[in-house]
Amino acid sequence: MTNRKAAVLVAGSWGTALAAVLADNDYNVIMWARNSEQVTEINEEHRNHKFLPDTVLSDRIGATTDIEQAVTGAELVLFAAPSSAMREVARQAAPFIAEGTLCVHATKGFESVTYNRMTSILAEELSGDPKQLVVLSGPSHAEEVVNKQPTTVVVASACQESAERAQDAFITPYFRVYTNPDVVGVEVAGAIKNIIALGAGLTDGLGFGDNAKAALITRGLAEISRLGTAMGANPLTFAGLAGIGDLVVTCTSKHSRNWRAGSMLAGGLALDDVLQRMGMVVEGVRTTSAARELAARFDVVMPITEQLYQVLFANKPPRSAVEDLMGRGRTHEMEEGAGSWGLHQ
Repeated sequence: MTNRKAAVLVAGSWGTALAAVLADNDYNVIMWARNSEQVTEINEEHRNHKFLPDTVLSDRIGATTDIEQAVTGAELVLFAAPSSAMREVARQAAPFIAEGTLCVHATKGFESVTYNRMTSILAEELSGDPKQLVVLSGPSHAEEVVNKQPTTVVVASACQESAERAQDAFITPYFRVYTNPDVVGVEVAGAIKNIIALGAGLTDGLGFGDNAKAALITRGLAEISRLGTAMGANPLTFAGLAGIGDLVVTCTSKHSRNWRAGSMLAGGLALDDVLQRMGMVVEGVRTTSAARELAARFDVVMPITEQLYQVLFANKPPRSAVEDLMGRGRTHEMEEGAGSWGLHQ
């Protein structure tokens, strides 16, 4: 037994699952949430019904609505807020984070309007050396992690020591953690794969088969790679856990919010109705707008992203979007980019 403290901001499904991992590694974990009823449920019943209804939480996990109480004294602060709330949460937590605290985020998306990556937001809002920030990503559904099903992820940081500290904090017999220095690649891959998962849900909802999904995943990886390398990422990252690993699991799993949202859209529901039925953040929706703007900024070709943007925000019928993708002009598989893989411009 130890007295190590970790803070998790906020108490959604992924934050709760990672809190369980930290508790298994002998951390006393305090999750921060705005909802007082949720906090009471976690503290008194050891459950978080809205996000992980079948899970009984460790008695090492508590919750509070007071962000100062959550963060003060923590040697590790995990940011698991939605991308749209990351800046606000970081700004609230910043005054209470001591120098030398390990700051990790596990959010897959870009900030609206600025299109900043999450580590860029944290670097702006938190004091200390921005190179010591860490991102945790990879093929990992919260529902499986809390059940201790074998899961493998990656932690990326420009500071090797910080990455290794995060590796030590999270690695367990069921939760394997690799390190990677490519923060940009890991963050871009984690964000863009949600767009491709929306597309996978569309194709499944339209009744298309495995051939279509395999093509979507493969060409989706090309889009991720083109944008990522244009932004300075290492192409090899996209062949790893944060790239193809996370892409496959998000495009093929019943646990994927983005897949479910895409399937509902294919069934004829309007976007607002889909989001209301989901009841949880679907990061791929906001990310589609951000990725479209980033593609224009970095002059990269992202046809899947463009067609999904038209479906989400211009009322284009999903079947028409698929037909337009299939009817694009003839091209060589390697023509839309240059480089040794043919995946980036």
